[in-house]
Amino acid sequence: MTDRERVLAVLHYESCDRLPVVHFGFLADTLHKWQREGYLTAEEIRAYSDGSPGDVALSRKLGFDFDYHTLLSPNAGLLPGFRSEVIREFPDGSKHILDGQGVVLLHVPGAGSIQPDVDHLLKDRRAWEELYLPKLQFRQERVDRAAVRVGDTMVRFDQGGREELCRNDREHLVGLRCGSLYGVVRNWLTLEGACYLMVDDEALFSEIIDVNAELQYQCTKAALESGAVFDYAHFWEDICFKNGPLIAPAMFEEKTGRHYQRITDLTREYGIDIVSLDCDGQIDSLIPTWIGHGVNTMFPIEVGTWGADIEPWRRQYGRELRGVGGMDKRVFAHDFAAVDAEIERLRRLVDLGGYIPCPDHRIADDAVWDNVRYYCDRMHSVFA
Repeated sequence: MTDRERVLAVLHYESCDRLPVVHFGFLADTLHKWQREGYLTAEEIRAYSDGSPGDVALSRKLGFDFDYHTLLSPNAGLLPGFRSEVIREFPDGSKHILDGQGVVLLHVPGAGSIQPDVDHLLKDRRAWEELYLPKLQFRQERVDRAAVRVGDTMVRFDQGGREELCRNDREHLVGLRCGSLYGVVRNWLTLEGACYLMVDDEALFSEIIDVNAELQYQCTKAALESGAVFDYAHFWEDICFKNGPLIAPAMFEEKTGRHYQRITDLTREYGIDIVSLDCDGQIDSLIPTWIGHGVNTMFPIEVGTWGADIEPWRRQYGRELRGVGGMDKRVFAHDFAAVDAEIERLRRLVDLGGYIPCPDHRIADDAVWDNVRYYCDRMHSVFA
């Protein structure tokens, strides 16, 4: 069987010759550390990106079958984005920088965490209609130098170079990114701004979500109509933290449920019945919206500090809920015994069916090369 066939068999509760051993990419700091340690060359790092030949080579070097996070992504964001510029500089070297989403971030030299927002442009209807709405049309007739162009029209989906994607006999798994129905809106508004707007001007809040959802639908439709063959559809949200969601579950259902349904109905028209979603944090109270509107696979499943696990979800939602993820990558910083213990923990989850272990998110720079190699070897032997 090919890797593609193995994944689709597992997620459809069918038999296969062995479990695929997959990953979700690597942090740049991880690759550079492994270069300093002599495991990778500078050329290997330059060649790396999700799903690239360099990614394939690195996966084989470590013992993984492939990078599960291999997706084709239409340009479903602001087109063009805002021009990044420094708004203010401070004596300590920190800066306020306007990013491409129209959010002002505090950039602190050497900081490795997510940059905090200090201001944002999308505060009212005037900003929405003048600054954002023109950037969210499916077809853009105005040409901008920073935009992808075909002739005189900026495009959301470039059909060039897709020959491999049009082959149904390929060996590799490729997903279609269907965008974000709330996470990207939260990014434009910021968390604080979103909380205020949903109360102060709910009509505008709803309109922003609806316009964005229409764009996600049109981009998904263009990709599906191109003739490319996709193995799964995938949403991104990141709208939860360690104690729960960043939006009330009832409002999330009201504002986004029908949009998820419309897009998942579309993917199923094209034969794509595995629809996954990436949302960081404690997601349990939002799962009813996703599972009720066509999303049937959680990817990843964050072990994190809250101990996410597919087993209680399976008890609640049955076999309709699948999963990819849930492997605690923190063991890569320890030793072989810790890796063995984690694999042993995964056994009962694999036995549930419809589940593929995967280190959640990109492998961090505390990972020991030999531990990752050992994990791959053991996964191949234990789940052969």
